[in-house]
Amino acid sequence: MAIQDFGEHFQLGKLYKAQEWAKEITYQISSQIEAGMTEDQGQEIYKKICLESGIEKNWHPPKIRFGPNTQKSFKENSDPYLLKEEDIFFIDIGPVIDGHEADYGETFWLGQNYEIRKIAESSKIIFGQARQFWYETNCTGPELYEHAKELASRMGYKLNMGSDGHRIGDFPHHPIFRGPIIECLEKIQPDAWILEIQLDHPHLKITSFYEDILK
Repeated sequence: MAIQDFGEHFQLGKLYKAQEWAKEITYQISSQIEAGMTEDQGQEIYKKICLESGIEKNWHPPKIRFGPNTQKSFKENSDPYLLKEEDIFFIDIGPVIDGHEADYGETFWLGQNYEIRKIAESSKIIFGQARQFWYETNCTGPELYEHAKELASRMGYKLNMGSDGHRIGDFPHHPIFRGPIIECLEKIQPDAWILEIQLDHPHLKITSFYEDILK
């Protein structure tokens, strides 16, 4: 089986619907997060939304990271932390909806700190620029991330290669391919991959994160 194949139950319309639902849930969570909360409280908000929406499983554990915990790798546990009035947080969820894997992540901020707002917005901007490069060049995984590194550098950030995207599809995609998008040496097909952009701030102990489907 080729690394860009799909499972026998894959339907593109269902994948898109699942992804749009994941985006909506992300915004629902973000609207309820406020200063003084812990990440565990953010997780409880997500669990409640899943229960109310009939979502019974996640293909990856949800990550809701506050402040300096945004620097943690996906597999690292967060340290105890209370979200501040001037702060940053990101949400990364992977619900399974109608047999298809959604995966959406976005960064948000509280307060008026320019540096926090700028890096939060920059991850989404660079995602869009990298996606446009892919669309125009029909590039491979390594070519895409080399360009993303350049884009991040131009904006004053370092691209965090601990987050470099992966396959997506009908659940589960793992039997097809478990590796990151940077290992895809073929021209990247649309609707098969999640592109992740995580930026390290040059002097603040924070990162920002954005991910969505390449389509």
